[in-house]
Amino acid sequence: MPRENPAQQQVETSDDGQINRLNARYRGPLTSFFLRRVHRRDEAEDLTQEVFLRMVRSLQRPDREGGERIDNPEAFLFRTAVNLLRDRARRAKTFAEHLAEAAHRDETVEVRSPERVLQDRQSLRSALAALEELDARTRDVFILHRLEGLKHAEIATLYGVSASSIEKYMIKALAHLARRARAV
Repeated sequence: MPRENPAQQQVETSDDGQINRLNARYRGPLTSFFLRRVHRRDEAEDLTQEVFLRMVRSLQRPDREGGERIDNPEAFLFRTAVNLLRDRARRAKTFAEHLAEAAHRDETVEVRSPERVLQDRQSLRSALAALEELDARTRDVFILHRLEGLKHAEIATLYGVSASSIEKYMIKALAHLARRARAV
């Protein structure tokens, strides 16, 4: 089992000590800073934890030689805190825009009358009855293609037939459904 390099062990211990000191000194002020802005203690504590997590990640980044020191850890902590608040505000704005867009889409949705709903249900029953009239393979091919979204080649592989055979099953199913729709 390889032994750790004593210098590396010292750097890790030093980083841990630095983080512990910063945590002891700045956790309270950071939490207060966040609490004044987000007004929820649990969220303020989560944001504070995220600041320290980012510091640990920064100290352990592989592109930094051996966990190189951050020049000004206090500035790093509060700069990170401000950036987290900006990210949070940006996400909230995007979320609000998506909600407004969804509300607008809901306003433009057609309102269906009870008669229309009944008519659609009857049409669905007729289509299902027409599908039941087909032989099992033709019905299954139609369902796999139209409802499950499989391609003709995928269905052909499943059944061990050619893609042109699947196309013929589809033509047969569509022709039958069209005849039944005209008859109604």
